[in-house]
Amino acid sequence: MDSWVNSAEVLGSDLPLELAGTGNRRAVLMGALREAVRSGRLAPGTRLPPYRSLAADLGLARNTVADAYAELVAEGWLAARQGSGTRVAERAAPVTPAHRPRTPERPSRPVHDLVQGQPDPSAFPRTAWLASARRALAAAPNDAFGPGDPHGRPELRRALAGYLARVRGVRASPERIVLCSGAAHGLRLLAEVVGGPWAAEAYGLPFHRGLLASHGVGTRPVGVDGDGARVGELTRRDRAVLLTPAHQFPTGGPLHPARRAAAADWARSTGGLVVEDDYDGEFRYDRQPVGAVQGLDPEHVVLLGSVSKSLSPALRLGWMVLPERLVTPVVAAKGEREQFSSATDQLTLADFVDSGAYDRHVRRMRQRHRRRRDQLVAALERRAPHVRVTGIAAGLHAVVELPPGTERSVVRAAAWQGLAVEGLADYRHPGAERAADGRDGLVVGYATPAEHAYPEALEALCRALPPG
Repeated sequence: MDSWVNSAEVLGSDLPLELAGTGNRRAVLMGALREAVRSGRLAPGTRLPPYRSLAADLGLARNTVADAYAELVAEGWLAARQGSGTRVAERAAPVTPAHRPRTPERPSRPVHDLVQGQPDPSAFPRTAWLASARRALAAAPNDAFGPGDPHGRPELRRALAGYLARVRGVRASPERIVLCSGAAHGLRLLAEVVGGPWAAEAYGLPFHRGLLASHGVGTRPVGVDGDGARVGELTRRDRAVLLTPAHQFPTGGPLHPARRAAAADWARSTGGLVVEDDYDGEFRYDRQPVGAVQGLDPEHVVLLGSVSKSLSPALRLGWMVLPERLVTPVVAAKGEREQFSSATDQLTLADFVDSGAYDRHVRRMRQRHRRRRDQLVAALERRAPHVRVTGIAAGLHAVVELPPGTERSVVRAAAWQGLAVEGLADYRHPGAERAADGRDGLVVGYATPAEHAYPEALEALCRALPPG
């Protein structure tokens, strides 16, 4: 089809809708409407003209405009209600000014979020969670509404003991489980009880290292390669080692079976402690999840877990599966009463697990995340075959390996595209700058964007990548 240009004033305002392009007119109209929403020229809640009126103004067939509206409603850009017409959906506030300057301007905040660590908030199972909350409150004993036990509610500890044994191969009775508000809270308590120094993987969350340091526990880096942490570098001076065995964070490899056994042997022979951050152990897509290291030696391994990746970080619910000798000091460090996690949330999660709703939700999210990862791999193969996704098919993020020396420039290019994404160097232990492999890459979180926004986030990512 020939190139064409047309325009119409929307709602009689000063807001022209410019249409220009070559090809399918419906696609060009949809692109113009998306851009008007993204740029803020069409604010959330703005009522659009009836499709007949817009079709007449633009010289288009009515079906062309009607089909464009329908597709944008399905994608989430627009909302349609009987009797109130078609409006711009309630989306995040626009990130660019209504009248753009002639020179390019960097977006004031990201349009697309590919930062790792958070599931799509819209995927939270509200109906099933509400049903569990109703059942849990109806059955709750009176003591649930009094001062909380710092161990955590027994109902949830029993539910977790069964679930973790079945799904993660954990060996623990409910008495070994202490509830907390998340992995960070668990680390604070362990730092206070165990003391330092600790070893930590050369790649990991800076927040965790900073948290330990704030409690007087220094960390030294242990190298990471394709088989996970090089646990042979552990020494007798290390009081503990922080590991992510199921899916090394963020590089993406599992801890090799021989190294899993070696980590447990080190703890047993030195009196040290393996702290196993099982942050996304349930999300393995190419095979069944590997069991927790804790199952090899429950007296020398602490398993940390939470629902922040599987359900929502807003719930503030986590757990520690502890060696018997650590239960009393950890509970004492936590305080005389439960101050961190709501008893009603604990009871709700217990019902959610016992009813099978948690298993069903995890299965749904596993399928969704696998599809997202497959989309990422396919987009890169199509648009940027010179880069590749590394690590196993698991979790909520992947590492995109970049040509040497390009990481910082790609992160900056992504920011100019309105894309929030982080470089691999952001996760490198500061003490490992020379010892680490120094590879360049992006840590791409593929779980956070809404379904309708994910394809455009991938497009922005591909535009930011260096040419092959």
